[in-house]
Amino acid sequence: MPRRTREEAAATREQLLDAAERVFRDRGVARTSLAEVATEAGVTRGAVYWHFRDKADLVAGMCQRAVSPMDAMVERAHGAAGSPLATLRGLCVEALVHLGRDRRAHAVFEILFHRSESGGELARASERHEDDCRHAKARVESLIARAVAAGELPGDTDCTLATHAVHAYVTGIMHEWTLDPSAYDLAVRAAALVDAFVAGLAACPPRRAAAVRSGHARARA
Repeated sequence: MPRRTREEAAATREQLLDAAERVFRDRGVARTSLAEVATEAGVTRGAVYWHFRDKADLVAGMCQRAVSPMDAMVERAHGAAGSPLATLRGLCVEALVHLGRDRRAHAVFEILFHRSESGGELARASERHEDDCRHAKARVESLIARAVAAGELPGDTDCTLATHAVHAYVTGIMHEWTLDPSAYDLAVRAAALVDAFVAGLAACPPRRAAAVRSGHARARA
């Protein structure tokens, strides 16, 4: 295939992905047809099927093109040294800043959170998002365990529960902010939001169930 043709094909694919982002955000995934994506991109419907098997493949391509905040979080966690809690703080801030500054990540997360139904065309994209979340949770739990070993958190800290709390807090901010990005500048306010949570985690981390029961027993005595 001549180089010019490859370049044109790549450009058309990008046009289609850009158009998909726009119409999915406006109308939702389920209510958008491939013909509407083609019209938005200024190409024929046949061009859509040249690049993508179906709508599910188009959605997957759109998500794969964007760098997920969770991906950014996992990548930065690899090989991180120093204070585990400071590293955890940095990772969470990085994920929120990435979402706040990266137009493509913002568009994809808005579509995943608010403009689509689970399953169907979103099944593969949802699986990828869940994989990203699992990897991020594994990194977070490793950091919390290191914080316990380093004496930054008490020895009876429930690392798994703390991990769920971190994930719920960060993804909750992402979910809320993509509903109304005009509420505040996420990239600017990310550090303040994360600091509030990390301070609470350091001051009063969740404890393992056995430790909680023991504490209640002592209190009753």
